[in-house]
Amino acid sequence: MVAAKQFSQVIKIGERLVGREYPTYFIADIGANFDGNLEKAKKLILAAKEAGADVAKFQSFLADKIVSGPSFAKMRLKGVHGTWGKPVNEVFKDVEFPRQWHKKLMKYCRSIGVTFASAPYDFEAVDLLDEIGVDFFKIGSGDITWLEMIEYIARKQKPIILSTGDSTLAEVDEAVRIIESTGNRDLILLQCITNYPSKIESANINVLKTYQTAFNVITGYSDHSPGDVVVLGSVALGGRVIEKHLTLNKQDRGPDHPHSMEPQEFKQMVERVRALERAMGTTRKYVVEEEQETVVVQRRSLHMARNIKKGEILTENDLIVLRPAVGLSPKHKKIIIGRAVATNINKHEAVNWGCLA
Repeated sequence: MVAAKQFSQVIKIGERLVGREYPTYFIADIGANFDGNLEKAKKLILAAKEAGADVAKFQSFLADKIVSGPSFAKMRLKGVHGTWGKPVNEVFKDVEFPRQWHKKLMKYCRSIGVTFASAPYDFEAVDLLDEIGVDFFKIGSGDITWLEMIEYIARKQKPIILSTGDSTLAEVDEAVRIIESTGNRDLILLQCITNYPSKIESANINVLKTYQTAFNVITGYSDHSPGDVVVLGSVALGGRVIEKHLTLNKQDRGPDHPHSMEPQEFKQMVERVRALERAMGTTRKYVVEEEQETVVVQRRSLHMARNIKKGEILTENDLIVLRPAVGLSPKHKKIIIGRAVATNINKHEAVNWGCLA
């Protein structure tokens, strides 16, 4: 494994700091959900912003640079690719993200205060994104074994967010070593299950702990499961980057719509994570402000079990432990047994040091 000191613990992406001590960084993966329409792409970007996303992300590929029609035609596909009703290469062709839109949509993102990003799937796309000034590179799970591409991206010396679906720890380690060899220290690893949708019981969120220990990197989750259970679990385990697909309508036709969140769902997810972040608090255990009264009324202290007169000697049977904690702590019980009382004390009255001779 890579020596556990190599990578940045805080990474600046645009105007945001990302790290364990900072708020979760949300990526709304628009993917192919713009349906070939520039105005719909803008609507999705705006929806991402309004739902609380930090990033509106696309996927920069050209069909003939990412899939082989003849090879796919020979396969009997049982997963989501087999449900599309047309050749895989044709589906990819239909949902290409036009290269001439990149700069326009980046400008639009900046105008409304959300970060533009796209995952490149060929070298020309990497160069284009670098030239227009993206703040980071996202590498999809499918390219985790394309080490030449990973190295090419890493040498741009911009932050990298690497998804790790469909991979073993050895394959992740190999990709991480390639990035480390370029001197690029700004790496975030995302656990991912590459199925659309993926099963909650397959999520294996605990892998984040493995990544944190093995690679000492910032972690997160690229989630394709229903709802936000996996997201909340990831944040609770220290994940600080969350990626979820976003659509305007799950009923729209296209490969990504059915497993995407609609804007209101995405917004609710962000709100629930923000509430969880507040609830996570600190590792320091202390009595918080709202417990200042209950720390007295819920705890017990020493009280008299009977009426007792001045000068009598306290026995164990004279004392009872009751709420509230306005008298001596129960731990002082053995210390005061055998002491004389300095004043009359009624049954169930609290015992304090001033009561003793």
